[in-house]
Amino acid sequence: MTTATQSTLSINTPMMNEFEQVVFCNDARTGLNAIISLHSTALGPATGGCRMWNYESREAALYDVLRLSKGMTYKNAISGLNWGGGKAVIVGDPKAPKNPEMLKRFGEFVERLGGHYITAKDVGIGSDDLRIVKTKTSHVLGIDGEKNSSGDPSPATAWGVYHGMRAAAKHAFGNESLKGLRVAMQGLGTVSCSLVEHLTAEGAIVIGCDIDEAAIKKVTGKFGIETVRADAIYDVPCDIFSPNALGATVNAQTLPRIKAKVIAGAANNQLATSEIGDEIMRRGMLYAPDYAINAGGVINIYHESRVEGGYRKAQAFEHAGRIGQTMDMIFTRAKAENIPPHLVADKIAEERVKNASQAG
Repeated sequence: MTTATQSTLSINTPMMNEFEQVVFCNDARTGLNAIISLHSTALGPATGGCRMWNYESREAALYDVLRLSKGMTYKNAISGLNWGGGKAVIVGDPKAPKNPEMLKRFGEFVERLGGHYITAKDVGIGSDDLRIVKTKTSHVLGIDGEKNSSGDPSPATAWGVYHGMRAAAKHAFGNESLKGLRVAMQGLGTVSCSLVEHLTAEGAIVIGCDIDEAAIKKVTGKFGIETVRADAIYDVPCDIFSPNALGATVNAQTLPRIKAKVIAGAANNQLATSEIGDEIMRRGMLYAPDYAINAGGVINIYHESRVEGGYRKAQAFEHAGRIGQTMDMIFTRAKAENIPPHLVADKIAEERVKNASQAG
């Protein structure tokens, strides 16, 4: 999935023509400064979480929400879900106390879209926040503790990434077992915590980092993994480099430092540009397209509302586990066509969206 250059992005950028609807949500009374992006509804309602982040500018927030919503179109499409791609961002400090009235106002904006956008959790927005949002709209999924809810999507995301890593290992090392492989994990948040559990149980050696000391203590306390400074993670000798933090961390400056044969993780928009994916292939490395390998969370949420009979964890996790098969298909086709895996994934997702658009 190609991306625009952040420094040149504005509301008049040609990239904006790809998107069905972009809504700027401002409310001086509550302090709400948010953007909702609906990239595509060809396959169904535009679905994707709401992120809260202290963006340096409105342009930076717009850039992020556009990339994220487009990524959700591709993620939902390649996962076989009958959902389109959407995302929301709220500008603000996610660690500061949130104004409930601001969250309610955001819910009103979501409600105005009449079900064309469905929101959920993302960085900086948790279930307590979503409960407040839900007082103003029914178009919210994935709230922990609610009846028939799929709950926290992080374990399902980790489950899918784990199976995707095994598929990558099969293609890169000739064996899907992760035992003895060194995994450099960038970010030790909730997804990573579950992922580390699977990796260490199989005998992988994990070296991690995070900017949050509490996250480091939680994971090291449970699994005793080695950690390094956040910036030093790129220089760790490893078999698999696993981006699990914010996007664009694999870029022209960091790629030459990465020592791994495989890049596979849970972060969204891991590549700064599509060209970085080409360079990964030229270097003889294998990249697991982010929106394909990290789709376990949205698959889990999908089973909350779209599967007959309501949410069933076993069924949802079985579906998320099939991400390994999806990755195997992508890697096999990439080798046969001699093109980077991220372009193969794009082709598969774009074809499904195109067929749906023509049928509709």
